[in-house]
Amino acid sequence: MITLLLADSNELVRIGLRTIFKDSEFQIIGEANETEELVSQVKSFQPDVVLIDYTSDGFTIDAVLAAKNVSEKVKFVGITPLQDAQTLVHAIKSGVTSYIKKDCSLEEIKNAVFETSQNNAFFCGTILETIRQEGINVDSIEAVDFTCDPVMLSEREQEIITMIAEGMTNAVISEKLFLSKHTVNTHRKNIMAKLGVKNTAGIVMYAVKEKFTSPNKYLFSAEN
Repeated sequence: MITLLLADSNELVRIGLRTIFKDSEFQIIGEANETEELVSQVKSFQPDVVLIDYTSDGFTIDAVLAAKNVSEKVKFVGITPLQDAQTLVHAIKSGVTSYIKKDCSLEEIKNAVFETSQNNAFFCGTILETIRQEGINVDSIEAVDFTCDPVMLSEREQEIITMIAEGMTNAVISEKLFLSKHTVNTHRKNIMAKLGVKNTAGIVMYAVKEKFTSPNKYLFSAEN
C-alpha cells in the first residue's frame, strides 16, 4: 500500500485527485491546503509520497524543504501548470523527485506517484524538454518530438549517471558495481536514449542540473 498526502490549496483539485487514487494500490492519509498544515501532517503521518502544487495559494517551494526537515523518507511529486525552466530546476534542487503537469493523463499521474514511491524519478516529456532549455547545450540533445510520455530513471541508472558525471569510465564503473562492461555499456546507451542526448557531455549536464553531482567534480568543454 502506497501512502499519499495531497498538498494543494484548491479543494476542487484535491477532490479530483482523491478520485484518481481511489483504487487499493494507494491510500490517501492526509490533505493540506497550506505549508504549516503540510509540515504537521508529514510529521504525524509519514507518507511515502506527497503530491504537491507548490504554486497554489498557501505554498511555496520552501514547503518541500520544510517537510523534508521533519521526514527524510518522504518523496515529492510536483504537479503544477507548466512552469519556466528555472522554476522547474529550482524545484528539483529543492527536493522534488518527480514532476508532471496538471493536464497530464490520469494514468500518468498515478504512474508518477507509483514510480516515485519505488525510488524512481518520473518526468513527463514536456517537463523534461523545458528543463533541458535551461543552460543545456542543444548540440548534445537529439531532435525528438516531445510528448507527455514519461521519462523514468531507475536507481541503478541514477547511480551510473552520477558515476559517469564524476568522470568514471565504463571499466571503472563495472568494477565498482560488479557488473560486466557490456552491462554498463547497455545502461549507458539506455540512459542516453531516455535523456535524448548524444554524448557524455549531455549526461554530465543532465546530472549537474538534477543535482546528482557537483559541477566541480567533472570539467568538460563544449566540444565533448
